[in-house]
Amino acid sequence: MISSALTKPMPNTAYEARRGQLQNYFGQTAADNWVALTSNSPVSKIRETVRAGRESMRDTLLGWMPEDLKGARILDAGCGPGVLSIEAAKRGADVLAVDLSPALIDVAKERTPKDLGGGSIDYRTGDMTEESFGQFDYVIAMDSLIHYPFKTIVDLLTVFSARANEAVFFTVAPKTPLLSAMHVTGKLFPRNDRSPAIVPVSEKKMSDTVAASEHFDGAKIKRTQRISSAFYQSQAMELTAK
Repeated sequence: MISSALTKPMPNTAYEARRGQLQNYFGQTAADNWVALTSNSPVSKIRETVRAGRESMRDTLLGWMPEDLKGARILDAGCGPGVLSIEAAKRGADVLAVDLSPALIDVAKERTPKDLGGGSIDYRTGDMTEESFGQFDYVIAMDSLIHYPFKTIVDLLTVFSARANEAVFFTVAPKTPLLSAMHVTGKLFPRNDRSPAIVPVSEKKMSDTVAASEHFDGAKIKRTQRISSAFYQSQAMELTAK
């Protein structure tokens, strides 16, 4: 377990409010767009850069874990159509994959091969902070925290770190000129399928906050990696024990 300190209670009001917006967006407005984005279907030039960036980010996070994941229990927090979950299960992991969107969970189930090479996936629709999920070796939150304000991200990380025996791998939207401009205007995709605003986060502020907070009980940000692919800008971070 990364942290033995008491975590702040989750969910809180800010988290619940934003979670509701995201549930509506990914469950209704944008489900089809995200299914297309994570498939081989033709997409716009803008989305091509997002697709390439997400593929690179997924490879980065998977690359931070052992190649052999047999026996490892993983929480894929915000799994979407299940691409990362499937890859981890193929390496032997037992994955609990959770997402707010029933539509995306249905797609993930349809896409999952019958033979996962020894691993397994338990798909759930619901809250990624659900306490009954128990303990994991690794918690992964790929691009599922980027719409939350900084304080809420920190609160979420305290929950995840208390449930991860080895590490938490997560991403934040870095404070780049492009993403800062998007945050001001509230635009990521064209008007008819605009997502809730992405909240840029300073990598240094995140590292410093984790290091200074008693809720992480000595855990620290060990590795970081920026993935930049035009309209996709994301910062991978690893939260681990000393």
